[in-house]
Amino acid sequence: MLTFNYRFFPIKSICWGVLLVVLSIGLFSCSDRLEVSSLSSPEQPAPPISAGKLSEVAPPAAIQELRQSLEQYQPQVAILSPQTDQVFQDTTISVQLQVRDLPIYKDPDWEMGPHLKMIVDNEPAQEVYGADKPIILEKLTPGTHTLRVFASRPWHESFKNEGAYAQTTFHILTKTGSNTPDPSLPLLTYSYPQGNYGAEPILLDFYLTNAPLRLLARETPENKTADWRIRVTVNGQNFVLDNWQSVYLTGFEKGNNWVQLEFLDARGNRVDNLFNNTVRLITYTPKGQDTLSKLMRGELSAEYARAIVDPTYKAKLTPIPEETPTAEPEVPSTEPSPIPQETLTPVTEPEIPSESLGEPSKILVPQEEKTSTVQLKTPPEESIEPIESAPSQEETSTSELDMQSELSESPSEPM
Repeated sequence: MLTFNYRFFPIKSICWGVLLVVLSIGLFSCSDRLEVSSLSSPEQPAPPISAGKLSEVAPPAAIQELRQSLEQYQPQVAILSPQTDQVFQDTTISVQLQVRDLPIYKDPDWEMGPHLKMIVDNEPAQEVYGADKPIILEKLTPGTHTLRVFASRPWHESFKNEGAYAQTTFHILTKTGSNTPDPSLPLLTYSYPQGNYGAEPILLDFYLTNAPLRLLARETPENKTADWRIRVTVNGQNFVLDNWQSVYLTGFEKGNNWVQLEFLDARGNRVDNLFNNTVRLITYTPKGQDTLSKLMRGELSAEYARAIVDPTYKAKLTPIPEETPTAEPEVPSTEPSPIPQETLTPVTEPEIPSESLGEPSKILVPQEEKTSTVQLKTPPEESIEPIESAPSQEETSTSELDMQSELSESPSEPM
């Protein structure tokens, strides 16, 4: 194998090590299309120091965890209408898409979910969260147009498996040949960033078609796209990506930023296929409160936001708020204890009728009897009878006076 490559690459011996590294990288795949490499792959290049403030960082922890929930899918995307080379006699057309092996939806609470990205010519991508209804495109200019569609994760990272991308070219009123990429050349589709962002890091994502693997391209020396590169320029600072994967960047300026993606050949020249040189204007406003910004800042955990990757996860979240009310009844359970203490106070209310007797000394006896049963009302009536005999003491007092008078008279008799 080394002698085979030596015939086409008569270079110095110091380049042999570089060639071996390139060959080992290509062994990860055997298809004619470029395949996605793992985000945790050691091949992931770091932006050079010349990128200035820009730096590449690892995806947020919540994004990495949520991404695993979507690894089971290999979405297959198709454009049912318009068909290739179809001519429409109106500037308004209906687009019918189809996607299999991926549920596409938008969670109503988080306003995110797996979706399709649809690009007309080289305009910014539109997000499609349902393929059951047709999409209406209005006010299309007369001439030729190209429609590109691919599957995307909720945080706008594209699926890169075989079949996740579809493309068609159609015409409005007449064929002009404009907006028609060369099918024999590699095609770069700009995905993200675009629009407004409220937190860093910001995702950089793109899609490649007709981009050969370097190992296979070396076997055909006339292939100028061997050792292709993607040049990324942000606000004038640029770096080069040598594999097909999404990256997360920090170092954007507040306000407007511009991002440019270019497809380069082995010599560092642009491959001048249509759409291979795209520039987008984005706006960065820190402290955004949308779901994506919170995920990027780590303010939302993967467990809390799992509904954006699993449409059935809402039912799993419902038991969580139900656990909190169960603890509340335990607090009032201790409160009934003072309630019986308050019921004891009405026992003293019978003291009011006891005062009607007018004799405090006699009140003590009825209190003890009334606290036991109500039938004890009869004894007080009997007790009243001996009390009524008490006035006889007044009679005894008069008798005593009589006795004293008698005693006073009795000594007179002896005299």
